[in-house]
Amino acid sequence: MKKTVLVSMLILIGICGSASAKEDKLGVTLDLTYVSKWMSKGAQCYGQQGGLFKTIDIDFYGTGIGVKTTHRNATAGGYVDKERFDFRPYYKNVLFADEAYATNYNISVGYKYYPGLAASKANTTYEWIFAFSWPNILPEGFVPGYIAHYEYPAKSGYIGATGWVHRFLLGYDMETEVLPKPLRLSSEIAYTDGLGGASHDWSYATFGASTKFDITDNLSFVPGLYHQISMDDSVCKGDVTYCKLSMKYKF
Repeated sequence: MKKTVLVSMLILIGICGSASAKEDKLGVTLDLTYVSKWMSKGAQCYGQQGGLFKTIDIDFYGTGIGVKTTHRNATAGGYVDKERFDFRPYYKNVLFADEAYATNYNISVGYKYYPGLAASKANTTYEWIFAFSWPNILPEGFVPGYIAHYEYPAKSGYIGATGWVHRFLLGYDMETEVLPKPLRLSSEIAYTDGLGGASHDWSYATFGASTKFDITDNLSFVPGLYHQISMDDSVCKGDVTYCKLSMKYKF
C-alpha cells in the first residue's frame, strides 16, 4: 500500500504539471494551530495536554489537487512516542455547481509516520477521508456535511487500527454586528465503527463556535471553542471542553 500512495502522489503531480499551462499560480498555505486538547475522531490523544500542529498545504494551480504535510506534537512531555508527521494528497471539487443539491467533496489518503519510534514499534496506518457538504440544500447559512474516515494498518500485526468513523455535521454562519466575519456555529455527531478497538456505536457529539479575523491580505487568525459530549467510554470516558487557535498565512 505504501507503493500505492507514492504512485498516486506522482500521478497527481504529473497531472498538475500539465495544468500549470492554464493556471500559473501555485497556492501555498502555512497553518500553525494550537489545541488545548487534541480530540481526534472523539479520542483524547494527549490526555490533559495541548497539541501544536504545523501544516503546509500545497494547492496545485487551482486544479483541486493538492497535498498536505502536518507535524503534530504535544505541548509538554510524556507523549514523545505520539509525535508524528501526516502526509496527505487530496482532490477536491464541486458536483452540480448550479443546482440546489450542489455537492462539495474532498477525497484524500494519508500516511502517518512516527519519527520517535522504530519502524518495528510504530503503529503506522493509512487513512482515507471522504468529505462532502451541501451548501445550497438548506436555507441560507445552514450547511450540512458528512465525513467518513477509514483507517487500516500500514504493516501487519496492528489489527486494532482497522475501522470506520462516520461523522454527520451541521454548520451555520451567523452574522453579527460585533465581529467582522460570521460566527460559525458547528455541530456534529459521530458513529465509531470499531476503529482502534472501540465499540460499534454512537460515540460523541461536538458543538462549537469559531470565527475569522483577517490581519493582512494573506494572514488570518481563527479562534474556536468546542464542547464534546462523550457517549462511548471506549472512545472517550468523559465530556471535554477545548479551544482551537489557528494562524494561517496564504501565499
